Amino acid sequence: MYWDFFQGQVLGMKWLNILTGEALEALGIDLASRLGGSLHFFIYDVIKITLLLCVVIFFMSFAQSYFPPERSKKILSRFKGLGGNIIGALLGAMTPFCACSSIPIFMGFTSAGLPLGFTFSFLISSPMINPGSLVLLMSIFGAKIAFAYVLIGLAVAIIGGIIIEKLRMEKYIEEFSAGVKLEDSDMTLKERLKYSCEEVAATFKFVFKYILIGVGIGALIHNWIPKEFIETILGNKNPFGVILAAAVGIPVYADIFGTIPIAEALLAKGAMLGTVLSFMMAVTDLSLPSLIMLRKVIKPRLLGTFIAVCTVGIILTGYLFNLLSYIFI
Repeated sequence: MYWDFFQGQVLGMKWLNILTGEALEALGIDLASRLGGSLHFFIYDVIKITLLLCVVIFFMSFAQSYFPPERSKKILSRFKGLGGNIIGALLGAMTPFCACSSIPIFMGFTSAGLPLGFTFSFLISSPMINPGSLVLLMSIFGAKIAFAYVLIGLAVAIIGGIIIEKLRMEKYIEEFSAGVKLEDSDMTLKERLKYSCEEVAATFKFVFKYILIGVGIGALIHNWIPKEFIETILGNKNPFGVILAAAVGIPVYADIFGTIPIAEALLAKGAMLGTVLSFMMAVTDLSLPSLIMLRKVIKPRLLGTFIAVCTVGIILTGYLFNLLSYIFI
């Protein structure tokens, strides 16, 4: 009960969704129309992502005032190699954020100097897995499939982080921090609050225009691509169904909770289990709006590597589930 409230009203901001809809209806805008739905989606998501970004950056910056980059690096650098990737993936799995909301945390980890493998294992697992999604998956697909999904999702995140770290691509991180540099942790409370606010302002100034672009694209796709069209593609049981599912899922903008009901409907209409799960993973990990935002944090070569690693992992996962689906069901 408390988790549902926290997930829906605090993190999901359903109250904001309702408030935005009521405000638009008061202006005479029909939310059932494509244009009205797109406008509702755009305003709600821009505000939600911006609020989440500002709150996350503020608290991370406040905590970082006690742990300057070098000190943070010393503490978390103890988790090196495989251990670091596992911790990063597990930490991502415990944070109920979508891909866009995970990027500010990724930025904080990166600016603190954490290993690249750690940060990417977090970035891959965070939007794909969380405790709430596990419960929903269990209610729809059963415990075996739900736990298999989580375990394989963690494996994709861990292996993906290892590959990116082994390629030594630290030089492909963009210079994005415009805030105050911390020399030590001996600050007054007032100085810590000031530092945190300056970090929020610097980050907001840097990424806000890309939030507008990314959510704008997501709003157009969300309300103008017919659901039946997507269902037809994903429901086609052909050898390339998994690949098509991943390709269709990438431009769709939604979190794991938004994709689970679609997955249930697709499965009921005859789509193969692995094909549906590949679609879910592609939507949550590689949505076009999040990739646009991520591009401003990492350079094209690293972004391409990230996309390639995730895509291969998602496709292999889809085919594996298709092979095992008859055992699970």
